[in-house]
Amino acid sequence: MARKSSPVNALLKSVFPSKHVDAAVKHFEDAVEEFQLGKWDDAAAKGGRFIEAVLKTLWSHVGETVPAGKDFKAGAIMDRLEQKPKGSHPDTIRLTIPRACRFAYEVASNRGARHDADEIDASEMDAQTVVSLCAWVLAEMVRFSQKGRDLKEPAEIVAGLMKRRYPFAENIDGRVYADIGDSAKEVALVVLYYIYPKRMSRESLIETLVRHPFKKNNAAVAVARIAPYIDDDGTGMVRLRNAGLRKIEELFAATAG
Repeated sequence: MARKSSPVNALLKSVFPSKHVDAAVKHFEDAVEEFQLGKWDDAAAKGGRFIEAVLKTLWSHVGETVPAGKDFKAGAIMDRLEQKPKGSHPDTIRLTIPRACRFAYEVASNRGARHDADEIDASEMDAQTVVSLCAWVLAEMVRFSQKGRDLKEPAEIVAGLMKRRYPFAENIDGRVYADIGDSAKEVALVVLYYIYPKRMSRESLIETLVRHPFKKNNAAVAVARIAPYIDDDGTGMVRLRNAGLRKIEELFAATAG
């Protein structure tokens, strides 16, 4: 399913170049999606791509040509933005956003490398830091792009971006719990989406629904009703089909709205 264009895109394009805005917003949405899946390293990595797209946006905005391919160096762009003469560009473009980008990019680029093997795994903390900073950067760009205009819509969008973001499901010692879904059928689809592309037995899926808690009969009925959205390998092990993935995306969109 094609992702709908975010209202953020239109607001940013009133000031910033369209090409880099689209890339930045896409990478931000991808980072949030990976975080909601509990894929910490992937969330941080995509947050790093968001930062790169933001730096290209800012560099182009100040009238410079963005280096192509491997010639683009995020650190060099941050340095050169901060070296712009005071008063040549607003401080948020020259200093504030680049400094936030620097910290987020440092965390994203070195995920796992800073931690000793005997330390507590900080991957989730790193991902939370990166995604939160990315949300702040995007919100600051929206605020800057709408300065002097009607602030009602931008204020609502910024508020949405700045909300704390949590995974929609969690795995505790092999037991998966969904935090969204109003029915046993929806929860079953969320659980299968969370473990995708792995398979789960029908019996395990029913047990998972009972833990949420739904009555066992309701859980069994729900698993039967998701038949149009799953593939069964013939042994009772099931996984989502494309139809199931689309159904979950619709659920996520409704939840976000």
